[in-house]
Amino acid sequence: MVGLTVATGILLVGILGLVLAVLASGGASAFSKFGLGFLTSSKWDPPRRQFGALPFVFGTLLTSFLALVLAIPVAVGLAVLLNEPISGKITGPLATFIDVLAAIPSVVFGLVGLFVLAPWLEQHVEPLLHTIFGWVPGPGMLFPALSRGANGRVIGSGGDYFVAGVVLSIMILPIVTAISREVVATVPRDLREAAKALGATRYETVRMAVLPYSAQGIAGAAFLGLGRALGETIAVSMVIGGGASVGASLFAPGQSIASAIASQFNGATNALQRSSLLALGVVLVALSFGLAAVSKAFVSRGARRLEPVTEDPADPDLGSPVPVGAAR
Repeated sequence: MVGLTVATGILLVGILGLVLAVLASGGASAFSKFGLGFLTSSKWDPPRRQFGALPFVFGTLLTSFLALVLAIPVAVGLAVLLNEPISGKITGPLATFIDVLAAIPSVVFGLVGLFVLAPWLEQHVEPLLHTIFGWVPGPGMLFPALSRGANGRVIGSGGDYFVAGVVLSIMILPIVTAISREVVATVPRDLREAAKALGATRYETVRMAVLPYSAQGIAGAAFLGLGRALGETIAVSMVIGGGASVGASLFAPGQSIASAIASQFNGATNALQRSSLLALGVVLVALSFGLAAVSKAFVSRGARRLEPVTEDPADPDLGSPVPVGAAR
């Protein structure tokens, strides 16, 4: 069994190495022609053989960050709620609903986003955000005025960064909630009881005891959700609008790295365009690896912090907690 496990691990590493080798060799022409300018250029013009990754990197990071901003408060709230001693008539169906969300295919999220969320957000939510924040210097650039037709209705583009961020937030909600729930469940009962003994209400106990203790683990959950958002393809392709611009507006159409590769690869008109798309794949892998390293660091710190503690009988300071398994 140990040999089989080791062999499987080596095989997975070999497959990953093969994928990286294919992407790197395929994208070599683009990197050699454009150099670092490939990452900083915003031009993507196949007929003129000009390619730059900046709009797609920008779209990937913007939609993923927006998804985190929308999903984390909801996920943490659900994690705390599902760990509170309330009626099972609420927690049971709610936990089941969150698990079902994780099993829905990406294309279904894309269809719902395209035909339900996009029209509703563009006609109601986006104009409201402009009304509330549009006049504020600086942040108002994120929520510009929308074009309206003769009937006064907003002229929808069929998707934009904001719609893509909302759809991604729904897609990453199950994984962030599940991990956050497990982290919150490890908060020692004594810590909760100590806060209540000092006169803290349930809300104050969660704010001053539960969340600080769980912060590292929740951060790790957020990074794992971000990893899911970075690589999402089909759903994002259907609701992001298909533009290739870099700007402050959340209501502009755009593309992510994954959606650009999926939508253009089969229709690439020349070898340099195909090489540029493979180079985009290399950039996406690099972003994912960087994210995985940061996520691992956060999860490791959180795990060390959540280790159970005990008192060392040999320690003259009997009140000094010593982690279980720590060197005496």
